[in-house]
Order: sequence, then structure tokens, then C-alpha cells
Amino acid sequence: MIWWRIEHPPLPKLFIPTRLPAQTAWDQWGATSAGTRYTQAAQIVPGNVGHLQVAWRYSTGELSRRPEAMLANSTSETTPILAAGSLITCTPFSRVIALDPATGREKWTFDPKIDPRYKLPDQYICRGVSQWRDPDMPLNSACAQRIILATVDMRLIGLDARTGRLCSQFGNNGTVKVDPGRLHHPGEVKLAGPAAIAAGSIVVGTSVLDNVRANAPRGIIRAYDVRTGRALWTFDPIPQTGGSDRDWMGNSRRTTGAANVWSVISADERRGLVFLPTSSASPDYYGGLRPGDNRHANSVVALDARTGSLVWARQLIHHDIWDYDTPAQPTLIDIERGGQAIPALVQPTKQGYVFVLDRRTGAPLFPIDEVPVPQGAMPGEWLSPTQPRPRLPKPIVPQSVKPDDAWGFTPWDRGKCRDLIAQYRSEGLFTPITERGTITYPAASGGANWGAGAIDPVRQIYYINSSRVASVIRLRKRAPGAGGTVKLSATEDVSPMAGTPYEVKREWLLSPLGAPCTKPPWGGLTAIDLRSGRTLWDVPLGTINNKVAVPLPFDLRLGTPNIGGPIATKGGVLFIAATMDGFLRAIDMASGKELWRDALPGGSQTTPMSYMAGGRQFVVITSGQHMWFQTKRSDQIVAYALPMK
Repeated sequence: MIWWRIEHPPLPKLFIPTRLPAQTAWDQWGATSAGTRYTQAAQIVPGNVGHLQVAWRYSTGELSRRPEAMLANSTSETTPILAAGSLITCTPFSRVIALDPATGREKWTFDPKIDPRYKLPDQYICRGVSQWRDPDMPLNSACAQRIILATVDMRLIGLDARTGRLCSQFGNNGTVKVDPGRLHHPGEVKLAGPAAIAAGSIVVGTSVLDNVRANAPRGIIRAYDVRTGRALWTFDPIPQTGGSDRDWMGNSRRTTGAANVWSVISADERRGLVFLPTSSASPDYYGGLRPGDNRHANSVVALDARTGSLVWARQLIHHDIWDYDTPAQPTLIDIERGGQAIPALVQPTKQGYVFVLDRRTGAPLFPIDEVPVPQGAMPGEWLSPTQPRPRLPKPIVPQSVKPDDAWGFTPWDRGKCRDLIAQYRSEGLFTPITERGTITYPAASGGANWGAGAIDPVRQIYYINSSRVASVIRLRKRAPGAGGTVKLSATEDVSPMAGTPYEVKREWLLSPLGAPCTKPPWGGLTAIDLRSGRTLWDVPLGTINNKVAVPLPFDLRLGTPNIGGPIATKGGVLFIAATMDGFLRAIDMASGKELWRDALPGGSQTTPMSYMAGGRQFVVITSGQHMWFQTKRSDQIVAYALPMK
């Protein structure tokens, strides 16, 4: 068995936070609006998790309902929530389904009939729905409990959580149309993530297609009244005035776009704050037309949910040219410091850092240094001489690779990888992108991605999964009259970056055998003590047994790239899927040891959830195709529980 870990001290003394989650339910996409991904359900523990079995399955019917063109252009990343006594989720095509949480019996469905014209790579996707309870209405009144659905074709829809009927008082008979402005093509801008709801505001970001054009649509954050759907405020992460001379040089803030929030927004409902993980400004890989640090791109931004006014912002990358968006929902937790509970925010990043901040001010709870980074970019590019680096926690992924670091199953493929690495620029994190080709390690897929982390709020431990593979990014001069179409294949993609002198080619750093040229594990799971910043354990996540031609009698636990996140439970068992091998796994939260796993019917690039219903603890996960990983198609929701006595 190949298995490595960092030896760690005993678990820290228990700390009882001032505000524990008050439910064993799963009220929002991340369990709570704070993105905790934690349940107090404790029926499943390390000693009995091995007895888990399928309790029920439900098929959404999407594989037979949709034409092939839509199915091929769809990705399953949804996590259900509990609302009004139902388990409620959405399919990649924004069809909402309510199930009995104990039996999987269908209660109601709602189909918004989304635009069927989207083409690759404008994928159909719905990560989940949100809910809101009206405190001024009797609980059994129509739309007193409301589901808010954000669709890829830019609509916000309000549904009665009990019946699935449209809330007629919301927007125009239940629907608010969000105007994205002028687009290059339908689908360039979409709503993919669940809305955040705080202080009476529905707050949504947008997904903007990367690298089509330099003047991409702006990543405007919009807020709407949760009762009426009336537009309340907007916030532009690219401020049109103010800031220092280095923030946006010359006219650059008016000729770029994006800096959008394509991931999930967190909310501190008690303080009336929302926290935005913003992406890079456009385009991703050439910033010569946007000189300056490009604030508030690549940041965590805190806004007043009532007004949209800026409370604080912390930039995590200056002038990003590596597509290192802030990819994940920030997790909110109280951390013990000097006998006091500090309201904190934990933000994982694609580059492998985990930033821990005071969520009231954005001040770091562990020092952040500005460190020199490699220079020498393409003509016309502007680079920041330094980048932020937290002293703790330690990076969750490797951040550099040299020819001597090459890995292979045999001396032959290792030698090929060594030669391949030597061809390209590889000077560590933040090596500039050039025509020669630059190794980015980790790749733009992470490190961490949209699945975010989970917490144990009592022991103040943060669990985060990561991908640990490299890619090669190469700029190429744009031919006169070159088009504006993204070209995709199984191993690379080429994007036009219209308006710049270059197009960009991206591919994985792979050996002739198709394996990563970097040392395994290629995917991992890490536990971090948030009080001290220490790494408690780090283990590979995923096997490659189903990728080898000959069946093996043992697990090749080399890890795999992964998309999706973990959930933590009071019972001490962490659940995670995410990997390319198609399993849902149970992990001992104290040690990182795998306790149980089961093969899913299709792709596993979703985040599970857990709750109590009918006296049993259920672990539920959706299973379906993921475009990036080319995983097996499925339209099933699978629920696990211990056998009934």
C-alpha cells in the first residue's frame, strides 16, 4: 500500500465556539451560509461506517430527457439542500427536484426550460439552490419558505419550497431576468452557483467565459430583494475610480473585464456581510492591456449585504496571468485566540495557499509576506515584483518542479519527463507565461477548486482536498484575422484572447504513457489546525487502479486530480468523492485513514451532504458526467445509511 502522511500531535483541546450550527440539517449549499460543510449528525462513526449501504436511489431522468448535444455539454456538480421537509436539488439543466429525504420519493419538480442553444464550452451546470424563510409569514403560507434558483440563462426564479410553484410576488410572476449586457455569444456569461442570501438581499455573481476576448463582460455582483426581486445594488470588482496609482495604471480599468465571482459567495448573516471570492481580470494569461495590481480581482472582498458598500478587500494575487482565480467559497468559523473567539474566514486558493483572515477586517491571523517572484515576461506585459505568501498554514500542494524532480513508472518515461520539463520555463510559482512555454504547478485547476473545505468547528480543524498536477501554458502570436473561438480537445485547449497580440495554448504536463510528469500523489486531502496553522495530516486522495490495463491486487494510491469538496460530521467521519476513480469515500477525521468506499454509478465530481431523517443519518451524493474529467454519465442521486435495526 502506498500511503504517506505527516505525523501529527494529538488533537487540540476542545474549544466550544460561541455559535455552533443549530441543526443537523443542511440548510444551504455549503450546509450553512457560512460554507461550513459540517453536520452535527453523529450516528455514523469510525466504528460503524463500514456498514454503510445504499438506502435509496433516484434517477432524475435527464439522460433520456435531453438531446445528445445538451448532454455532451453538461457537468454535474450539484449538492442538495434540505428545505420545508424535502431534499431539494437541481440538475445540470436547472430542473429542480424535491424528494422525501428518508425514502427518495419524488414530491415535486420544476423545469425552467433553459435555453437549449448553448455550445461547447458554455456548459450546462447548476451547483445548487438556495433557500430563505420569511420571518413575517406563517410557516405554512405560500412562499414563506422559498427556493431561489439561479439559471445559466441568467434568470433568478423564486419557488415555494413546499410545492415547487412559482412565487408570483417575486419579480415578474416568479422570475427576475438578469441583464448581462452585450455578449460575444449566448452563454458567455451565466449564473452557475447558488445565490447567497443575507440581510434581505439575494446576492449573485456570474461565470464569465475565460480568454475569449480581452474586454470580457465585467464581473458585476448584483443584489435583489428576497421578497420582491427588486434590484437593490451592484458592485463592480474592477473599481472605476479611486485606489492607488499601482492598482490600475492608465486606462486599464476601463478596457478589461471579468474579476467575476464564478464560485460561491459566503454570508455572515449576523453581521450582514457577504464575502466574494473574485477571479482574475480578463484575459487570464496576458495582462499587458491591464497593467497594475488589478484590485479587486483575485481577492476576497467583503460587502455590506444591505447596501453593497465595500467593507474590506484582501488581494491574494497581484496582476494574475496564471488563471489563479479565487476558486472556492470562503469558510467562516470562530477561532480561539488568547481565550477569545475571533470571527475568521478561511480561503483556499488554486496555488495551494490557505489564507486565514479576520472576517471583520480582512487582517491576517497568520502573517502574510510579500515575497519576490520570477520576472522576465513577454513584451508589453506588466508584472508585480512580489506576491502575497502566508507563513502558515504551509501550502497544501507542491509549487515547483525541476527536471530532476521528474517522475515515471519506468526509467524510460521518467527520462522523457525530465527532457520535457527541461524544455520549458519552470522557476516555481508565478513564473511568467511566455512563447517558450511555462510550467504552472499547480495547474490552473488547482490546488483547491470550487469544492472548498469543511470544518470541525469544535476542534477548529479545516479539511481541504487538492489536485497536484502541472500544466504547460504557451503564448502564440495571433494570426491576422484570427477568429474568436475556443478550440478544445482531450489533452489541450487553445483560446483566442482577442484584442491581445497572443492566443494561449494549455495542455497537461504528461509522460508518453499519459501519466503526470510530477511526483505523486496527484491528488490529496489535508487537515489543518486553524488555531496553530499546523498541518495535522496529509494523505493521497484517489487510486489509479481503473486507469491501468492489468487488474491489480492492491491499490495504487497515487491520488488523482479532483473536483468537488469534503464534508465533516460530528461523528468524526469525513465524506468525499471528487476523484477520477468514481468512489465516495469515508475518512477518519482524526488520522486521514480511509475507512470505507463505494463505487458511484457515474462521475464523482460533486460534494456530498448529510442529515438526519426518520431516525437515520443519511449521506447523499449526486453522480453524473463531468466535462473536464470525461467521467461516466449518470443521472442518479444516491443515499447511504446504516442498516435499519
